[in-house]
Amino acid sequence: MFDTLSEKFAGAFKNITGKGKISESNIEETLKEVRTALLEADVNFKVVKEFVAKVKEEALGEKVISGVNPGEQFVKIMHDELAKLMGDEHKELELNRPINPILIVGLNGAGKTTFTGKLALFLKGKKKKDVFLVPADNFRPAAKDQLIKHAKNMQIDYFDSDLSMLPKDIALAGMEEAKKLGKEVVIIDTAGRLQVDEELMGQLVDVKNALKDPEVLMVADAMTGQEAVNVAKVFHEKVGLTGVVLSKMDSDARGGAALSIRYVTQVPIKFISTGEKMKDLEPFHPDRLAKRILDMGDVVSLVEKAQEVVDEKEAEKMMKRLENKQFSIDDFMKQMDQISKLGSMSSILKMIPGMGGMLRQVGDLSPAEDEMKKMKIIINSMTKKEKDNHKILNDSRIKRIATGSGTTDKAVKDFIQKFEQMQGMMIGMMGMMKGGGMPSIPGMPAMPGFRQQPGSGGKSKKGKKKGAFGKKFF
Repeated sequence: MFDTLSEKFAGAFKNITGKGKISESNIEETLKEVRTALLEADVNFKVVKEFVAKVKEEALGEKVISGVNPGEQFVKIMHDELAKLMGDEHKELELNRPINPILIVGLNGAGKTTFTGKLALFLKGKKKKDVFLVPADNFRPAAKDQLIKHAKNMQIDYFDSDLSMLPKDIALAGMEEAKKLGKEVVIIDTAGRLQVDEELMGQLVDVKNALKDPEVLMVADAMTGQEAVNVAKVFHEKVGLTGVVLSKMDSDARGGAALSIRYVTQVPIKFISTGEKMKDLEPFHPDRLAKRILDMGDVVSLVEKAQEVVDEKEAEKMMKRLENKQFSIDDFMKQMDQISKLGSMSSILKMIPGMGGMLRQVGDLSPAEDEMKKMKIIINSMTKKEKDNHKILNDSRIKRIATGSGTTDKAVKDFIQKFEQMQGMMIGMMGMMKGGGMPSIPGMPAMPGFRQQPGSGGKSKKGKKKGAFGKKFF
């Protein structure tokens, strides 16, 4: 979403790179470009005006730090002000009651029902909460069917709502059932409604009052830009929001909503939806998003993702095999499976400091991802014995694999050649890691076109659990 903005910021910062110090004259052109970039990203013009003024004030008042060039200082100031603009720090859901209702509201098509499912999975998996889903959209019967389908797929209990009832009565009946079942969190999915419809907005107020101060999360479509900000403002004025959720953050929208909505409404952004799968939901951290926008990376989020998907026991086995100079096609397949759980190549690389600029030069990474998919198809056509020892792959075996994978003998031979290169690299770089080089995420493969070092999880010498990167970073 923020690729264009990141690129324009990078261009603007070039105006101050190499200067002896920050002065009003040498940051004027930079600020002008920053202002233009934000306006083109559909950020509210009042927000842009105040933001630029604050950055200028902070930059001119900043003392020169020895050993840090003005360009780096300016980027740090930009990061801090962007983080403040978006809320400064992450705001958790308030889930301190014996049973905690969460009311989901918003316009039609914003993604409320999908978010309800995502939030349920997030609270069940990461927060270890016993969740109960209540469909209360009595305008779109398909929404109930959709939510129940999500609930069954995620093995989460749900309420079989009577959609002929008013939303308030559905919510209360759902809460009563949740109490009987001993549930901790009740998520209520309501119908989409226009903020100008007084009667329907009044229904939401009735639901909120009946639930006695629930969390009220409005799902805003990030692709609608400033309109999402305006809608959130009216919903907050009429209903009283406790948080905003930005959906479709994986789109190519300009990002103005994310940068404006907290400032305009004073309602914290609590989650961002980053894809179509149920697992594609992230708690919103203003400082981390500011880092991504400024190409400073987001190593903390990357580590957290790695810790969720990496099998530490499997990673330890992999490390021991590498130490013994062993790396098979089966090992490589396991690594590709791990990286696919982390996300797309571009999404992962954007979390690594400085990689955003390189990605803009490289361009579309889908060919490399397509290549990995083709590799998986070829590998899946091999026997276990062949995966463990590719040296036995003679012409007849290669022909069988090509037929089974729908490719050619040449494609299989090309894969074997590439694998042998990766095998040599992975084993060779083991020594670099032992020598103190930066370790990588365990289970992450050497992506085509990118070099990295293997790492491990496990225990440190003191017995403390190490991060997903093996060595202690923080």
